Amino acid sequence: MGSNNTRLSPRQKMINLMYIVLTAMLALNVSSDVLNGFTQVEEGLKRTNTNVEQRNSAILSTLEAFAAQNPDKGKRWYDKATEVRRVTDGIYRQIDSLKMMIVREADGDDGDVNNIVNRDDLEAASVVMLSDGKHRGANLRRSLDSYRTYITSLITDTVKRASLERSLSTEPVLRKGTLGKQSWEESKFVSQPVVAAVTLLTKLQNDVKFAEGEALSNLLSNVDAGDVRVNELNAFVIPQSRFVMRGGKYSANIVLAAVDTTARPEIYINGTKLSNDRGLYEFSTGATGNFDYKGYLEVPHGDGSVTRHPFESSYTVIEPTATVSATMMNVLYAGIDNPISISVPGVPMGSVNASMTNGSLTRKGDHWVAHPTKVGTEAVVSVTAQMDGHPMKMTETKFRVRKLPDPTPYIAYKDAQGNTSHYKGGGRGLSKALLLAAPGIEAAIDDDLLNIAFKVLSFETVFFDSMGNAIPEVSNGAQFSQRQKDSFRRLSRGKRFYISRVKAVGPDGITRDLAPIEVIVG
Repeated sequence: MGSNNTRLSPRQKMINLMYIVLTAMLALNVSSDVLNGFTQVEEGLKRTNTNVEQRNSAILSTLEAFAAQNPDKGKRWYDKATEVRRVTDGIYRQIDSLKMMIVREADGDDGDVNNIVNRDDLEAASVVMLSDGKHRGANLRRSLDSYRTYITSLITDTVKRASLERSLSTEPVLRKGTLGKQSWEESKFVSQPVVAAVTLLTKLQNDVKFAEGEALSNLLSNVDAGDVRVNELNAFVIPQSRFVMRGGKYSANIVLAAVDTTARPEIYINGTKLSNDRGLYEFSTGATGNFDYKGYLEVPHGDGSVTRHPFESSYTVIEPTATVSATMMNVLYAGIDNPISISVPGVPMGSVNASMTNGSLTRKGDHWVAHPTKVGTEAVVSVTAQMDGHPMKMTETKFRVRKLPDPTPYIAYKDAQGNTSHYKGGGRGLSKALLLAAPGIEAAIDDDLLNIAFKVLSFETVFFDSMGNAIPEVSNGAQFSQRQKDSFRRLSRGKRFYISRVKAVGPDGITRDLAPIEVIVG
């Protein structure tokens, strides 16, 4: 193609330039129909905002009324709702001020958002929102980012949360015909007619109010979400004890228990989870005594939270016991320690106390020792037990006090197996060898009931000569004297002698004369 060397005149150049400017102006001109459409959308959004505000105010009033009626349950949710309202009002007013700035930039200081004159002004929005040094568009974007993060944190429904995140998104935008993404504020306000910019900001206010309403609705639903849902009611009687002494006090709590059979709590006792979901805690007991245990219940709630409820209790393990006594044999022996057993079924030993008249009564571990003093005077044992923190008299038992019976004298010797045996006279007799080996005589009550040893003070042996004359020999205290042993050596098999005038003293301090022993040499 050949070059055109025709030179244009200055007049033709001016005409061409004016044509180009006119074409650009025609391209940028916004029709009145489009402007009217934005105005109608703006009015519709205002009505929608009014309706949404009325709905949100009604929810807030409901929360306020519930908080006043039940502060423990509703106040924290009302406080959160008022915080939502405060934050939302803040960004709502920020957007209102930006709308006013854009209109006044286009119409002057007397500009009215509700009656925009220069609706087609393409510069006002850019000047207000994107002018250097002001950064109002960037500030609005940062406010929306902060609000979006805050408001979506209050929404538990994931679908609603995602919807709000999209409606309040400030991500950069890639437009057709551009090489790179534009910032959110540039995509919204560059070369935007005033009426369109104001409508966009009103729509943004609508999105903010809608998000506020979703958050308030969620808070209202959470008022009861933390409650435990129940589908079964049962009445229970919880006694402090099933064992009550006559004259004692029976105490029980009668309660209404509500449970959710579809979501039972998890129960932990002493750090271990209970193996069943019915709250049944049972085990076999071992040692006796008082035992404590504690734990907690974890209860799930409708809002997904779990609350922990601690508890503690105790139990007492006692030995299986039954008392069988012969009323005619209530006997204590004076001057000695009489072991007796005292217990109160259902009451630990440490909570049982006892006292006695005509003597002393002392505790030795789980047993008691009665030491009566006067023979012929009754000893009365009184038993008390701590019941509900107070001493309660359980019983009184009367015992007859008797003198110890006389013991039986005997000769102690070692049998062929080396065991100690007692020869009490008569029978097949006692060999001379064993007789000579015995040091003396002893005396005791060894009837396997009392088994009380006495101290022998003196005794005599009586031998008979060939003429039938009695020859007495005196002992050396409890020991055989030498003269007595010499007489033993002269005895032949089948001969007999007697041990008489035996004097012995027992632990009661009473000296007694004991029955004689007939000794046969075997």
